[in-house]
Amino acid sequence: MIGETTVRTAVRIHGRSTQRKALRALLDALPHHGGHLLVAGEPGLGRTTLLRWAARSFRAGPVLHLGPGPDGGAHVTVEQLLDTLRAASAAAPVLVCADDAHLWDAPARTALGRAVRRLSTADRVGLLLSVASDRAVAPEFARLPVVHLDPLAPSAAAALLDDATDGVAAPAVREQLLAEAEGNPALLVALVRRLSSAELRGHRPLPRPLADAAILAEVAGGAPSDPSAHARDLLLTVAAAGQTEDGTDVDAGLVHDALRRLRPEPVPGPRAEPVPGPRAEPVPGPRAEPGPGPRAEPVPGPRAEPVPGPREEPVPEHLVLAGDRLRFRSPLVRRTVHATATPERRRAVHRALAEVLETGGHRLTGLLHRSWSLGGPEPAPASADRPAAVADRLAAVAADGAVPAPHRLRATAYARAAELTADGARRAERYTAAAEQALLAGRPDRARPLLAAARDGAAPAAVRGRAEWVRGVTELRDGPIGDAHQSLLLAASLLAADAPADAAAAALAAADAAWAAGDLSACLATLAPGPPHRTENPAPGSDGPADARSAAAHSAAVVHDHRVGMRALLEGRLDRAGAPLGQVVERGRTEGRPETLLRSAAAALLLGDVDAARRGGARALAAARQLGSDTLVPQALEYLAYAELRAGRHPQARTHAEEGLRTALRTGQRNTAAHHRAVLALAASIEEEPDVVARHVTAALDTARRHGLAQAATLAQWAAARADLGRGRPFDAADRLGLLVLPGPGRGHFAVWRLAVPCFVEAAVLAERHEDAREVLTDFADWAAFGADPQAAAQLARCHALLAPAEHADALYRRALDRHDEAGGDFERARTALLYGKWLRRRRRPREARGRLGTALAGFERCGAGVWAAQARGELRALGAAPQGTGTGAPARLGLLTPQQLRIARHVAEGATNREVALALGVSTRTVDYHLRKVFAALGVRSRLELARTVGEAEQAREVRGAGEARRAGSYEKTGAQH
Repeated sequence: MIGETTVRTAVRIHGRSTQRKALRALLDALPHHGGHLLVAGEPGLGRTTLLRWAARSFRAGPVLHLGPGPDGGAHVTVEQLLDTLRAASAAAPVLVCADDAHLWDAPARTALGRAVRRLSTADRVGLLLSVASDRAVAPEFARLPVVHLDPLAPSAAAALLDDATDGVAAPAVREQLLAEAEGNPALLVALVRRLSSAELRGHRPLPRPLADAAILAEVAGGAPSDPSAHARDLLLTVAAAGQTEDGTDVDAGLVHDALRRLRPEPVPGPRAEPVPGPRAEPVPGPRAEPGPGPRAEPVPGPRAEPVPGPREEPVPEHLVLAGDRLRFRSPLVRRTVHATATPERRRAVHRALAEVLETGGHRLTGLLHRSWSLGGPEPAPASADRPAAVADRLAAVAADGAVPAPHRLRATAYARAAELTADGARRAERYTAAAEQALLAGRPDRARPLLAAARDGAAPAAVRGRAEWVRGVTELRDGPIGDAHQSLLLAASLLAADAPADAAAAALAAADAAWAAGDLSACLATLAPGPPHRTENPAPGSDGPADARSAAAHSAAVVHDHRVGMRALLEGRLDRAGAPLGQVVERGRTEGRPETLLRSAAAALLLGDVDAARRGGARALAAARQLGSDTLVPQALEYLAYAELRAGRHPQARTHAEEGLRTALRTGQRNTAAHHRAVLALAASIEEEPDVVARHVTAALDTARRHGLAQAATLAQWAAARADLGRGRPFDAADRLGLLVLPGPGRGHFAVWRLAVPCFVEAAVLAERHEDAREVLTDFADWAAFGADPQAAAQLARCHALLAPAEHADALYRRALDRHDEAGGDFERARTALLYGKWLRRRRRPREARGRLGTALAGFERCGAGVWAAQARGELRALGAAPQGTGTGAPARLGLLTPQQLRIARHVAEGATNREVALALGVSTRTVDYHLRKVFAALGVRSRLELARTVGEAEQAREVRGAGEARRAGSYEKTGAQH
């Protein structure tokens, strides 16, 4: 196997920032004290590369590379090793690297482990050890601090691929390479090296399988070898069973029953005595009670009790037994075991698994294993085990909604059916169905190569349209938004003749893409009136269930009403938008499908009905979770976060966005993640967390600029400006916001920039840019009259008050507060009260100013707006009033802190540095920094000196209160003694 592609040596490490930071901390500390770290990861993840990076980065002293002798054994005693290391570190700190320490023999590992334990921090010796995590860590290293290597994130893997190929890989080839490598950098480079230049550029088809046995064995360091035939069969059976479990854990009872069918002789049961060395888990015997996972029923007929074997064996070191589930420690090793087995033995294992599963009534998994058992002589033409017959049965069961199966398993079944299908059109249809199910399972990385496999020019227009629809939705969530728009438009045109309802849904998704891109003209063109709405009838001869036909009609009506209402809204015809969008919202009250509920939440947001948006988003979230539609969970959380944000409930918005960001990243949806980061930046912009704002803004803009997400970019830039405004930097805020809200080619997203107008007016007035502020108020007045934003009327009155002469401002501020009372929302009302209080103080009306500022402070504290609460406290101090916040003094304010925050506050008040606090509490300095910012915001202090004073006052008040309680208790005891 010789490839023609020369892989360029990578010039940088991709990803691994967390791991490099841990290693850097060890290196930086070596001039002062020693330390040690264990780098663990499965083969191919870059343990050696990371140790080499550390060795190159260390400049304070020599670097020693430690290894066993040529035979893998130790040739020095522990004392000799210690003397050598201490002598080397006498003049300068020394870094010792021991790569692949798991391959050393037991005496060598013991000597190294004892040396590590006996070295003190004063020795200035840093030890970096690496071990493979495809087996249990040796006891000698079990207590060392560990740095784990995980598979590369999709973005890091893509960057590595571009570095290795100079970016010449064709897009379809690129997607298949990334999916096949599963984040393993060594496997990715090996796959590239295997391909010829023509294959890499997409001019020739790729070899199948892409990662063959030789490639996998090369990266894994060979397949596990075990002298026991039972252990080899156990490894292969677990690997084969994992084909339907996405490589995760499998039912141990299923494995045991398959082994019984595979080998007629008795299967060894649990071993009574443990073996020396790493703890070996016993092989489970037959289960009395069924556990989770596929239920393995016995073969009909007299029950055969297992005969105890002559020897009971432990679980091989590459497996882990947890309860009644078995799994490989390394996904790469699992794939290697399966690929390197002989075809006959692999088919026999799948056949045994199929028999057990089919006996237990597990149709889909049983059929999958039956399909993988095919091979050898072609069965008779009428046989049910012919590949074509098995493919048809697989596709039919995967499409059967009555068969309980997750989307991931249905995707695997459709893909396998496609592999066994000779007809090009049907094969493309099945690959498309597999991609759709993979997308619903939250795996766009798997959907893309399936869509590439579905390309077939001979396929009917409806099949090609469905593939473009899935491709467009994939790009909508994780790709250039312009590509998504074009794919969805193409899907709509291809589906128009045969599936008009699907065509309408694809067109509405294309409008979603244009909306995200901020392209108003494209959005309106996509929403242009189409053919009259009609409900599709089932195909002739179809006897589909009535509820399915009803659901299809219901979905088509939702799509039609949403399109009509959305277009009317964008055209400014609210009278025509309210009824259809209201119908979409109303249908969400009785609908149970997550897609329709998401449309309901979106329609409610368009109408400014935040309560209905919250209801629809919450129900969509519950439905998506219940159905296992992982790809829809981040979108439901996005709508929930936007609804809470529009209602002024920033803490709730932050909670939803934090979970949404995690799920979006886990399911490979970078565009959705960018929207969640923008919400997080907006939520943090009202708190005393400028670094958090900056981090989320930077990440959101990075994706938004590369993928053309105008909506996310506008929200992120608004968050950065609002953070500036809250921290008393109006000139910076006005400069940022002016680019978003003032007329011109750089104006922000057409549906978002108006939301930032109140912030711009406030900043512009403070920056003496009154004319710019007045210029945008006309448009904002139209927006307020539109009624889609419940806060807009109050914000408009506040903006007029900021620009009005003194004789009119007072009434305008009062009118704004009245409007806030009608709309609700603590934060915006508190902002108006703060500005009114400032205005009153400057007009020398201290009594009224104190009341307004106190109200503002209470509102800011209630919604967690620390940076704005600090402004209110500053104004109260300028009046000579002691800002009391939500309590009556320092003790009450300390009650706002969590126990961890209180501990950190007390340490800092005693004069400890952040590093000293981290050491005292056993946490990282980053954790201390984070909590300390929260403490400053909650207590309204701006320096460590103010914090020490506040904590001191609280402690003194507590002591006084304690003494008073003690005196009262003594008086009570005396009084009681007299009775």
